Amino acid sequence: MEQTISEVFSQYAYSPWLVYGAICLFMLLSAFGLPLPEELVLISAGFVGYMSLNPELYPPPSADAKSVNVYVLAAVSFFAVIGADFLIYYIGRWIGPPLFKRRWFTRLVSEANLEKIRGWMHKWGYWAVILFRFTPGVRFPGHLMCGAMGLSRWKFIAIDSIAAGLSVPTQVLLVSFYGEYILKYFKQFKIYVISIAITGVIIFLIYKWFQQRRTPVPRA
Repeated sequence: MEQTISEVFSQYAYSPWLVYGAICLFMLLSAFGLPLPEELVLISAGFVGYMSLNPELYPPPSADAKSVNVYVLAAVSFFAVIGADFLIYYIGRWIGPPLFKRRWFTRLVSEANLEKIRGWMHKWGYWAVILFRFTPGVRFPGHLMCGAMGLSRWKFIAIDSIAAGLSVPTQVLLVSFYGEYILKYFKQFKIYVISIAITGVIIFLIYKWFQQRRTPVPRA
């Protein structure tokens, strides 16, 4: 799968609209639970941007061939992620809780994960959307749960946009401008980014815990 995606993007590096369309398709499939890492699509898209910025290394098929625009590439990736997330949210809002009782759904998502997601939603409200985006295995059911529990669509879009805005355009543009260097050290870079994100989440959770401790308990 990884080799296929890389070949698709590389083959059509000088066909911008095909690249933009492929990004939207892959993001949609990834959001629906296909075992396709979002980071892989973003890195592949960024590498296409790197090719377009370095025609001396990756010659175009003809002199008048148009390459992708790296800023459009980053924007398309961002809106593809947000659009796919919102589609899942809307399905959860439209179908509602009965979806979680379907046999085929329970085979995809364990009851333990659903209970974890419910707990996060009740405890953190719409801020749980950030946790869903950065926690492996819960993005799809988490966004479904946001819709099923009636979370405001505008709050969902706003928080999801903040979370996606921190990671999606950044990865695409970094690979586009620094290309082979970023790809060479991407594993180390990803570890640092994840560590910073986890640290931020821990600080936020500690803050909420102290805030709850300070809240006086009403007497019976």
